[in-house]
Amino acid sequence: MYFLRLFITSLICTPVHGLIKRPLQRKWRLFAHAPGEVLMPQTGRGDGPRAAPMAGSTVIGRKGKKEYFCGAAASFVNIVVTFPVYKAMFRQQLQGIRLKYAVKQLRSEGIRYLYRGIGPPLMSRTTTVSLMFGTYSQYMEAYRNLLPSHPWLAAHSVSAMAAGCTEAIFLPFERIQVLLQTPHYYDQVKNTKHAFIMLRHYGIKEYYRGLSIVLLRNGPSNILFLGLRGPLQNSFPHTDTPLGASVGAFVSGAGLGALLSTAFYPVNTVKNHMQAKLGGHFSGIMESFRFVYEERGRQMRKMFRGVHLNYTRAVLAWGIINVVYEFLIVRL
Repeated sequence: MYFLRLFITSLICTPVHGLIKRPLQRKWRLFAHAPGEVLMPQTGRGDGPRAAPMAGSTVIGRKGKKEYFCGAAASFVNIVVTFPVYKAMFRQQLQGIRLKYAVKQLRSEGIRYLYRGIGPPLMSRTTTVSLMFGTYSQYMEAYRNLLPSHPWLAAHSVSAMAAGCTEAIFLPFERIQVLLQTPHYYDQVKNTKHAFIMLRHYGIKEYYRGLSIVLLRNGPSNILFLGLRGPLQNSFPHTDTPLGASVGAFVSGAGLGALLSTAFYPVNTVKNHMQAKLGGHFSGIMESFRFVYEERGRQMRKMFRGVHLNYTRAVLAWGIINVVYEFLIVRL
């Protein structure tokens, strides 16, 4: 069933074959080449460096839609490795406690509850990361084919934003994950299937509680991550060894992931509080922010409670995702 859903999502945006490549404007000096391209050595004709598609580039029409599979596989590996770290961080966000108390809670609950709630992120994150890479490539290809005169930055921004909106289709899995990890609902919500059945009684809106703040997070973070990962990775010395390529992929992914997850950390804190409810009033973004801010004693630094653990998890998570994705996509 999971692979059927993954296949269906891969058909959301039909690729337009024959991507029309155009040179980038000189004023965008940071992006001297598209982030999805790697500069290759000079040719014998003396025409300077030429750009060739990097793993994860927008040229996907010829070789199929492997970006979807590679994104899903990379996310699967990441979730299994980093889930216990995320769970401790989640407790800090939800309860405003220090790391040692969050770890103490998890230890007292035992191994039985350590991976409780991993089902929804395995389904949601593998699907959303798959969509992030896959639909971005396809939206980018379609945009540049339809509007070839537009600068790369415009095409990238629209495509990354659209990919973030597409990811939000699977918000119910993220919503279920929050409920399963909230101690208040341990006795009421038994597992993922039971949670989906429970939410059915509240209507479709309950599945998408927190949609507004998720869209606010997905779009800008996609624009920055997908736009900067290429230039960062290309800034490393060129190497033909798999280890050297993996180091560059890990460092660029880890650095960007840590930076962006830290910047958006208060957004996720507010999102978790919005989604840690079952039924009742739907709070808006500003209303929820004011509530959490007041609850934390009107101290902004407490909105970042758990950020150190989040930073560590993000370094591992996005480093792993980038390495596994690049490893797979050049070999499939």
